[in-house]
Amino acid sequence: MRISDSVLYVGVNDKDIDLFEGQYVVPDGVSYNSYVIMDEKIAIMDTVDKRKTDEWVANLEETLQGKTPDYLVISHMEPDHAASIQVIAEKYPNMLLVGNCKTFDMVACFFDFEFENRKVVVAEGDELSLGQHTLVFVMAPMVHWPEVMVTYEKSEKILFSADGFGTFGALDMEQPWDDEARRYFINIVGKFGAPVQTLLAKAATLEIEKICPLHGPVLDNDLGHYIGKYDTWSSYRPESRGVVIAYASVYGNTEKAAQCLKDKLIAAGEGNVILADLARSDMSEVIARAFQYDRMIVAAPTYDGGIYPIMEDFLRHLKAKAYQKRKVGIIENGSWAITVGRLMQSILGEMKDIEILEPVVTIKSSVKADTEAQIDELVKACVEAGIEA
Repeated sequence: MRISDSVLYVGVNDKDIDLFEGQYVVPDGVSYNSYVIMDEKIAIMDTVDKRKTDEWVANLEETLQGKTPDYLVISHMEPDHAASIQVIAEKYPNMLLVGNCKTFDMVACFFDFEFENRKVVVAEGDELSLGQHTLVFVMAPMVHWPEVMVTYEKSEKILFSADGFGTFGALDMEQPWDDEARRYFINIVGKFGAPVQTLLAKAATLEIEKICPLHGPVLDNDLGHYIGKYDTWSSYRPESRGVVIAYASVYGNTEKAAQCLKDKLIAAGEGNVILADLARSDMSEVIARAFQYDRMIVAAPTYDGGIYPIMEDFLRHLKAKAYQKRKVGIIENGSWAITVGRLMQSILGEMKDIEILEPVVTIKSSVKADTEAQIDELVKACVEAGIEA
């Protein structure tokens, strides 16, 4: 694949992987992106996961046509991008390694080869000339590891954005960018909104015509849309009006209440209502939807005197990803000593700028007329709390 006459794609698709980072379902696989800049000096931009090292090396050899690379630029040391560093460094012993101080601290942790005399240590704003192409290094600590940097190529105005602007999915799979990029960002980078905002401010000073991420498609049109999404996600603002109803149910009674709530919200004019059974839904997808929309309802039974486990896990995941600036309603259920509503509210109270909608709906074992009356009140409060569509 050609990014331009001089910038070539040498990455690989991984359609055999079932879980990314050992936890995220990727039914359409994932791509490990790597690029080569061909000039008087040749630079490889990152390596790939060890799962695909051999295929990547074959792509690289075909592209280089017997030429020897001068530099390997290391943007990010996470193994899905850096696992093949030692293999390629030993294949090309005269190739220099480009990274920052923190990069090389991590190289020493992951690998066992001599690289001290091969280091090119760069810092914020440093430049590296390849001939017609000039690389400018921009530090991006905690997006989402401390050593991360992005690279701007001045002549073609390309931003090599590390994990930024990445998505799940192999490159030959059709999928909406927003959905998979959102799921990727919120679950992997989402905790680090402030560092992303810092990086976006730096990027705003650059004239960018293409973005080359380490996962997902190269972006070369409507860049304002993608940058705008990152601004929204990293500042934790809702993208749009909508309600996510996340529920857990033992015998179906809490599920019935959640379905009743969904039906009433739709009847009240809500256009975007997502109903998610936490025990059967992809957790990462539900979390991404919770960040997408401005309101959420959580519904769960009391279990062993506490929160039904999958709901507690969901709430803890939300907290870990810095869920905030949302309106949240609660439905609790129990046959005796109902505690789940109070406990869920306690976890939500640990998050920033969360407004609890009233009333908290209490189900005593099964939905009855009085329960429906409470749900009607919650629907009214939820509709009134929504942002403008």
